[in-house]
Amino acid sequence: MAMMGPDQPTLHFPVSAEVPETTLHFELRTLIYDFLVLAFAEVAIIGCDQFVYWDPTDPGACLAPDAFVRFGAKDAHFDSWKVWERGAPQVAVEVISKSDSSQLSWAEKLERYRRLGVSELVRFDPETPEHPLRIWDFVGDDLIERCLLEPCAQSRHLAGFWLPVEDPSGDLTLRLSRDEHGLQLFPTRAEQSAARAEQSAARAEQSAAHAEQAEQALRVKTEALAAAELRLAELEAELRRRS
Repeated sequence: MAMMGPDQPTLHFPVSAEVPETTLHFELRTLIYDFLVLAFAEVAIIGCDQFVYWDPTDPGACLAPDAFVRFGAKDAHFDSWKVWERGAPQVAVEVISKSDSSQLSWAEKLERYRRLGVSELVRFDPETPEHPLRIWDFVGDDLIERCLLEPCAQSRHLAGFWLPVEDPSGDLTLRLSRDEHGLQLFPTRAEQSAARAEQSAARAEQSAAHAEQAEQALRVKTEALAAAELRLAELEAELRRRS
């Protein structure tokens, strides 16, 4: 809520709205939110599809980025984001889908993001695999689109590279990687759990191999000792016979 003055009505800033969304769009934004939270929750607040308001006098001045990041505090739950209370997000991500056709045009969204003051705006369109990634940076008082010569683009705030990556089903997703080739992706929680399980299995396999090697070494040592004892017994018997 924001008070306009003694003679002005109280303004209402909604925290939710019914907006159509495809399952692909939901999966993509959830994926992005997942790896952003895992990577930056200790140093930033991460949002996903919540309203972001930048004008305390106008509840209509808002956006709902598919993901956004604001550094300066640990991640915490919130209903909506008010820039005059928390500051503008440094990074915002928009995933384009068929559900966008009935909403704001991209030109309108771009103007709203300019007014919001976001530093880095990432636009990802999985339906245009030739050029799915576009990025704008806030320069002066405007958002200027980068000229991307490669399929990836370095984030100026997240210490990584944005790049399109095919998932196992063949769908195009947006990922953040520590390297520009996508060899060191920021993992999702499921990927991190799978990696830990794989590491545990590898350690268990290595321990089993070490145990087998130790058992084999003990068996060889035992057999060698038995052979030595047998030879000693034979020598003693031969000595007694000669005596």
